[in-house]
Order: sequence, then C-alpha cells, then structure tokens
Amino acid sequence: MSKYIDVLVVEDEAHIRKVLEYNLKLDGFEVYLADDGATGLKLAREKRPDVILLDWLMPEMNGLQVLTELKNDGNTEHIPVFMLTAKGMLSDVTQAIDMGADDYITKPFNPMQLGKIIREKLEKCAKTKKTESNHCADNKNDAEETVITNHNSCGGNQ
Repeated sequence: MSKYIDVLVVEDEAHIRKVLEYNLKLDGFEVYLADDGATGLKLAREKRPDVILLDWLMPEMNGLQVLTELKNDGNTEHIPVFMLTAKGMLSDVTQAIDMGADDYITKPFNPMQLGKIIREKLEKCAKTKKTESNHCADNKNDAEETVITNHNSCGGNQ
C-alpha cells in the first residue's frame, strides 16, 4: 500500500487515543480522532477513512451501536471496522463479527505493533473482499485467533 492509510480512532479514553495517535502517526498513518460514538459516525461519513478502530465500551453510544449505523449506511458500509476493545470473551468476538465488524483486536495491545497489524489485516481484507465476503475476517476463527494472540501484549486497559 503506497498511499497514506487513513485511520479513524473512536475511543473515549483520552490516554488510549493519544497512544494510538502517536504510534499510528509514527508508523505513517493519517489519523482522525473521535472521543465518542456520535463524533465517530460524523467523522466516518465526512472523511471516509480506510479503516476504523472502534472501541466497544463507550458511554451514550457504544461501539456496537456505532458499528450498526456504519454498516447500514451506504456511504460507510464498505469501510473495514476493527473493534479495539477490552471485551475479550469469544462470545464478544462472535457478536461483533455477526454484527458486521471486520476484525477484532483486544486490549491490552502492543501500540508499537498496531500499525503492522492494521496493514496485515487490511491486506487480508482486500484479498477476502475480492473473493466473496463482506467481512475481512474469513470466519470467526480469524478474529478469535486475534483475541488469543493479543493477550500477551501490553497497552491500554479498557
């Protein structure tokens, strides 16, 4: 991928937003920030980023509500959405993927590896979408694998 990758981070915790912004910019990404779901929806519709990192646990409008709005909007339904959340139970992964999430990254995560993870997942998205699926994850097992592998990382706490 030669152009900048635009990433929208929808995260209510300021310290996690700052860590994500710093590390993603350092890794060459263009970063847009939203501190709540409503602002995230507005920015997604205005900026049409290449990928959205979406927290699940937010006040007023949670990540699943945002996800539903994004996937039901013809202007944003194509944007890959990666849940970035502390909810790491396999049932949570299944629920998010069933509702339209393209992938799932659990907190804690390694912020210095996030850029690499995003690029790899976007490449996988492009290959998968060429073949058939509306999701980047070939199946729930791909996202479930992420939950298992990310538990050994460091980073945010919710």
